[in-house]
Amino acid sequence: MHCVFVQFRCTPGKTYEVASAIYDREIVSELFSTSGDWDLIAKVYIPEEEDVGRYLSEHLFDVPGIARTLTTMTFKAF
Repeated sequence: MHCVFVQFRCTPGKTYEVASAIYDREIVSELFSTSGDWDLIAKVYIPEEEDVGRYLSEHLFDVPGIARTLTTMTFKAF
């Protein structure tokens, strides 16, 4: 599994709706509200055989109210 973190900037006033829609899809391992430039951050495990960009686009990024995303890939360091 590939572990990635996805941050979401939501359309003003839509953060709770976006969070509920993301959670309902049962795609994310963890979902948090954050302070700063981004509204939400999610931890997502993507199956090894899947292309990360395609998987996220097809399963997550079409949620209404998402204005922008930032995906951070992780790598095994040790």
